[in-house]
Parts: sequence; structure tokens; C-alpha cells
Amino acid sequence: MREKAGSSASVKAGSKGKKGGTAKASKAEHGTSLLTAFQQIRELIVHGKLAPGTWIVEGDLADRLGMSRTPVRGALHWLQREGYVLEQKSASKTRMFVAPLTKDDARELYAIIGRVEGMAGRQTAKLPESERKEIAKTLRGINQQLDDIVKDGRPSAAGGIFDLDRQFHRTIVASSAGPRLTVLHNAIEPQTERYWRLYASSIINDLHISLEEHEEIIRAIEVGDANRVEKALMANWGNGCERLEHVIEMFGERGSW
Repeated sequence: MREKAGSSASVKAGSKGKKGGTAKASKAEHGTSLLTAFQQIRELIVHGKLAPGTWIVEGDLADRLGMSRTPVRGALHWLQREGYVLEQKSASKTRMFVAPLTKDDARELYAIIGRVEGMAGRQTAKLPESERKEIAKTLRGINQQLDDIVKDGRPSAAGGIFDLDRQFHRTIVASSAGPRLTVLHNAIEPQTERYWRLYASSIINDLHISLEEHEEIIRAIEVGDANRVEKALMANWGNGCERLEHVIEMFGERGSW
């Protein structure tokens, strides 16, 4: 009898453990699905495959991603908090749509990322001279690749320009930013990417100006002038926003009609 009782207890304990393990696994799986849905939908928005102003149909989006509606719904609310998706309420229903690309939004985003990178740049300027020289060498190499594209004059290279420009800025952030600053930068960068990718082919003619601004950032890092680095990074983003606004004025705001 004792053996049976012991066996029964073992089975029950094992069952509880299995249920608990299943619950944890299910929770982990849901979390992974939510993150995957968030990343995939954000990529569709950033790359313009879900265009600004597009109404979002949850079921269609779930089918497109091959997921259930639960993680897609959670991802949409997450994207709403980060500004990629907006909500329109009426007396009968609530609908979500992809956030438009507007001049006001661009000004806010570019000001934020300029400030964040400026803070990171200050820390980069305080690194030992040997480290600063290595960073400057890397940055100058990226800038040279951008200059080669400018001289080649190929509008089709707009995508490559974005990747190189992003690498330039990420190099500065990665060299010195702490975890909190990195999280802030990672959150805001894809939102500015939306503008870059949609308007890049129209901004390419002004790329030489941005390269001159990059060179000022590099020189400031080389001499270890924190104030100068911060000012140069913020100017690069601020001037970039002005160049973007001129293009938006020509072609109109996307998704706000």
C-alpha cells in the first residue's frame, strides 16, 4: 500500500511538474511569437510594404504572416505605443492604420535621434586616444564608400547609401553607449528609417553635404572634443531633417490625405 501511495504521489508530482513546464513553455512561445510578429510587421511598415495610411485588417495580416491573431493583435498594440500604427475610433468600431509620414513627425524623430546620438558621441569622445583613432579610421572608411557612390552618381544605389549611413551612426553608438541609451537608439532608429527609405532617392543629390557633416564628426572624435562631437551629430540630423522637409514639400506627406 505504501508503495502504491508512493507511486501515486510520484505520478501526481510528475503531472504537476509537467503542467507547470507546459505552462512556462506556452508562455515563452507566446512571447516569442509576439516579438516575431512585432519585428515582421515593423519591417513591413519600415520598408513601405505596408504603406503610410494603409488600413490594417488583423485577420489578413495574420494570414500574411502565417500566425494566429493573438500575437498579431499584441504586436499591433506594441507598434501603436511606438508610433508606427495609429487608431481611429468611431461610434461603431475601432480601426488601426499605418502612421502617415509627416513633416511634424519627422522633426520630432530627427530631434530625438540627434539628441540620443549626441549623448553617445560625447562618451565616444572621452575614450582613450588609441580607441578614438580606430573608430575614426572605421568611420572614415564608411564615409569613403559613401563618397564613391556620390561620384558614381547611381540613383539605384539609394539602398546601399542608407545601409552605409546607418553603419556610420551605429558605429558611434556601439562604441560607447550604455544599455539604456542603446535601447533608446534601437527604438527610434527604425522610425527614422521609414523616411529614409521612402525619400532616399530624392535626397541622394544632397549626399555630399551629409558627407562633409560626417567628416566634422570624425575630426571632433579624433581630437576628443565631446561638445564638438555632440554638436556635429545633432547638426547632421537637424540638417538632414531640413533636407527631408524640402522633399516632403515637393512630393507631399505620405498617408495623411
